Amino acid sequence: MFATMQTGAQGNEMETAFADLNRKLDLLAQQVAYLTAQAQQAERARQAREELTRDLMPVANDVFRLATEQLAETQEYVDLNDLLRLFKRLLRNTPMLERMLDQLESASELFDTMMPLSDQTFEKAVDTLQTLEQKGYFTFARGGMQIADNIVTSFTAADVKKLGDNIVLILNVIKGMTQPEIMQFVHNTLLIAEKEVEKPVDMSLRALFNQLRDPNVRRGLALTMRVLSVVGAQAEPSAN
Repeated sequence: MFATMQTGAQGNEMETAFADLNRKLDLLAQQVAYLTAQAQQAERARQAREELTRDLMPVANDVFRLATEQLAETQEYVDLNDLLRLFKRLLRNTPMLERMLDQLESASELFDTMMPLSDQTFEKAVDTLQTLEQKGYFTFARGGMQIADNIVTSFTAADVKKLGDNIVLILNVIKGMTQPEIMQFVHNTLLIAEKEVEKPVDMSLRALFNQLRDPNVRRGLALTMRVLSVVGAQAEPSAN
């Protein structure tokens, strides 16, 4: 009986040993598989680098050749010491360059923000110009330019000089003529003359005497005589 128990214990130990061995073999197989995958991945990466190197070598050679040619053309103008001094200066001014880049970024953000507003402003300006065109402002401006051209071509240099010498007097005359009372008087006179010119005019002496009986006619004659007196007084010094 003791022998049988001993044999059973040995069998259990062997089963445990086989189980541990199988487990270790599985772990070893997993590690080998992992290492194999890593090796394959490394091989693929190496092949990719070699292909990239083969593809880039012609480009690099062309770039190097072009750089050599350009440097050969500028070598008499560029000194290595100048490049080193420029590089040192850039290093010293790095904070200023960073501030400039920050300002550029801020300006770019401001530009992006202002773009919608500028589009709205442009659309509003286009609408305003269309409205002005429909109302005839541009047509009036073109006509004004033509009038200005006619005025410029009609006056000589001497005329312009005389105009400049008498501009104050001319403006005073225009100022007096544009008074509301004068403008209303001229307007009413033109309206009445426009109506009366279409009617037949009786120029007989009887008709003229009948008109002299009208107080308004006599007042008009009196004012006309007064104006003629003023005109005569102005012309008298020239006559003498």
